[in-house]
Amino acid sequence: MKVREVFKNEYVQTVVPLVIVLIGTFTFWFGLRVALNTERPLLAVASGSMEPTLLVGDLIVVRGLNPAEIVAAPYPDGDIIVFHRPTNPDELIVHRAISNFTSGGILYFETKGDANLSPDKWPVPQNYVVGKVVGRVQWLGYITLFVRTPTGMLVMVMLFVLILFVEYVPFPWRK
Repeated sequence: MKVREVFKNEYVQTVVPLVIVLIGTFTFWFGLRVALNTERPLLAVASGSMEPTLLVGDLIVVRGLNPAEIVAAPYPDGDIIVFHRPTNPDELIVHRAISNFTSGGILYFETKGDANLSPDKWPVPQNYVVGKVVGRVQWLGYITLFVRTPTGMLVMVMLFVLILFVEYVPFPWRK
C-alpha cells in the first residue's frame, strides 16, 4: 500500500490531525510548566476573595520562584501568591502575601484576600507556596470552572459523542 493511499483513508485523515492537536497541547502544557517553573502554570480564580484585583473567572498565570523572593507587604504592594491551604493541602488559595516571618528556620507568610476584612488565620510555610501570580486573562477561567462541574463534564462528553456521530455515521446525503 502506497503512502498516498494510506493518507486518502478517511480514518487516517481524522486521526492524524487529532494526534497533531494532542501532541501540540501536551507540548504547550509541559513547555509552559518548564518555562514558568511550576506544576500549576495556569489556574482559574474560583472565589471573590481577591476582588477587585482578581475576579471570579479570571485565568491566572503562575510563575514558580524561590519563596525568599516574594515581596510581602500590604495592599497593593505585596505579591499575590498561590499556595496550598495549610489546613487542607489539596486546596489551592490565591491571596496577597502581607508579611512574613521565620520560625525554626522556615519562612512563613501571612496572607490576606484583598476583599477580606482580616488576614488568614493560618501562616503559610514556604514549602506550601506554588508560585506568584504574574498575569491574568479575564473570563477565560470560566471555561475551566465550568468543565469541572458535573454539567460541564456532561456537555464535554456529549460534544465528543456528537462529533463522533457526525463524523462516522453514514448519512444518506453523503457520498
